[in-house]
Amino acid sequence: MIYIIGIIITSFLSFLLLTKKGKSIADTILFIWLCLILVHLILYSIISSNEYLKFPYLLGLEIPLPLLHGPFLYLYTLTLTSQQDIRPKILLHFLPYAIAFIAIIPFLFLSPDEKILVYQKKGKGFETILTIIFVGIILSGITYTILSLLVLRRYKIQLKNNFSYIERINLLWLFRIILSLSCIWFLVLFADDKIIFSSVVLFVVLIGYYGIKQVGVFSNQPPLAAFVFSKSTEEIELLDTPLSNIKYENSLLPEDQSQEIHQRLVHIMKEKKLYQIPELTLAMVSEELNVHPNRLSQVINSVEQKNFFDYINYLRIEEFKKLLANPENQKYTILSLALECGFNSKTSFNRNFKNQTGISPSAYLREIKKVSN
Repeated sequence: MIYIIGIIITSFLSFLLLTKKGKSIADTILFIWLCLILVHLILYSIISSNEYLKFPYLLGLEIPLPLLHGPFLYLYTLTLTSQQDIRPKILLHFLPYAIAFIAIIPFLFLSPDEKILVYQKKGKGFETILTIIFVGIILSGITYTILSLLVLRRYKIQLKNNFSYIERINLLWLFRIILSLSCIWFLVLFADDKIIFSSVVLFVVLIGYYGIKQVGVFSNQPPLAAFVFSKSTEEIELLDTPLSNIKYENSLLPEDQSQEIHQRLVHIMKEKKLYQIPELTLAMVSEELNVHPNRLSQVINSVEQKNFFDYINYLRIEEFKKLLANPENQKYTILSLALECGFNSKTSFNRNFKNQTGISPSAYLREIKKVSN
């Protein structure tokens, strides 16, 4: 019964993606991946219910399919985090599946009765090939889980070098999906097929839940965007600029240029308090300073010894301390003061404040009141 539920859910999610307007590359890859999962579930439901006796020509097609899930996970993660065009060499990741498929061709050319007999005898006559494919499936799962996690790690580093906020764009949900799929690879080693495919159904539900809820899968808004500060309109404009397009130069700036840019940065932060813009980005500040984002990022990293995210949130917390030191402001809530300083959520403020000071905002407020009394 659970397989039927899985087939229905996967079909529904695939339909949502197919009919979505303005699909991204990541959406297309997820659609193909869901279709693959759908085929895999259908084939297994037929085999597990002994319906394969009516469709012996389908036997064997499911054997190499697990070798496709790792590459699709990696490819989906790659496109969702970088929005880059797919290059032809990416097809090399599907080579293990092609090799495994070629390896089982002798079985595929057996007569229907011979295929049924092999299945009934647990793969007798093809033990070596099946063992090699099984080992390949395990290695594929481990390899692509690690590769996908490394892609997310690089993505988080890029985020902190370019954005002062990460809560809505950190793709934490994708991290959970990767870990969930890694659990399925673990079950492949120790559990039977029913448990494995039951977990696959739950995995599809997880994709559906996070996919519909989060930005970048079932919504038309891109998962990443760069913001620029418009001098003429004093408004924030959203540009569909991929994060991966903002690259960093390897060459170091001369010391005098670096100090000059840093002084201008400190001045503009003091005078205009750009850090009070909740969704401030490196591109916005570089536009205001008329400095290339590469150079500005280099200056912040070298002079402040911080990435852009930590630097801006440091300024926000320092501003919060100044406001809180004024007795007249203590009648306001901590959250209202934090929002005035540029934080866009209580969670973000609490986390950054504790990381910088080592104590919670409420504990800091108690200390302020003790000193004042």
